[in-house]
Amino acid sequence: MRISPSLHWMVRCFDEPTLLTATSIFIIAFIAAPPVDIDGIRESITLPGYGSLLYGNNIISGAIIPTSAAIGLHFYPIWEAASVGEWLYNGGPYELIVLHFLLGVACYIGCEWGLSFRLGIWFLALGISTMAFNLNGFNFNQSVVDSQGRVINTWQISSTANLGMEVMHEHNFPLDLAALLKFHPQMAKT
Repeated sequence: MRISPSLHWMVRCFDEPTLLTATSIFIIAFIAAPPVDIDGIRESITLPGYGSLLYGNNIISGAIIPTSAAIGLHFYPIWEAASVGEWLYNGGPYELIVLHFLLGVACYIGCEWGLSFRLGIWFLALGISTMAFNLNGFNFNQSVVDSQGRVINTWQISSTANLGMEVMHEHNFPLDLAALLKFHPQMAKT
């Protein structure tokens, strides 16, 4: 399955603005954002290490948001606040940074998936070969038995898994299934 070029560029159109927004707001907030009420008790955090450069922190102790507050994010847009000061006090810029960053990373990952789906096909082949080795080991005899003591043909399991891999790669399942039944009529009975 290939990602269409139009979808690729649509994802790229969301990727770059959201990541640029998150980066620029992060820089502005790191320099000038006021202390924030992170635990809801209407008292802002004024400890060293919880504020921006203009509020008494240096580059080492400055922070945008503690991780405990980032876990409880909720959608708090600027138009929901009574004023910009309230939005800043309740952590609006921090949520703007995190949510834009998450959306930008998701778009970037979607774009990269579309460009590298063949790598997934390669890992599928690696998984099939690992499964076949786990079933057979170095003993290529019929060494797997079911719960009733009957021998399971491990070559058949491996070839069926190989068929699934081939079908996913070539997208022609009915033709492969018909060819398999033609050359292995015992599979039609199971």
